[in-house]
Amino acid sequence: MKTFEYVILSFPMTRKTSLADMQASLNAKGAEGWEVVSISSSEFANVGHTVFLKRETT
Repeated sequence: MKTFEYVILSFPMTRKTSLADMQASLNAKGAEGWEVVSISSSEFANVGHTVFLKRETT
């Protein structure tokens, strides 16, 4: 049976967080074998974007 581990990344809604920064962070996780499974966006309390990733455990 396959098993997975998960990680959650948070990108706050600020002018300092650019799309290029988000892309670089996601590409780095992808190079480690992580896969995006869901993205949640919210304007409440500057949460911004929350990205859920998983990868198969070995």
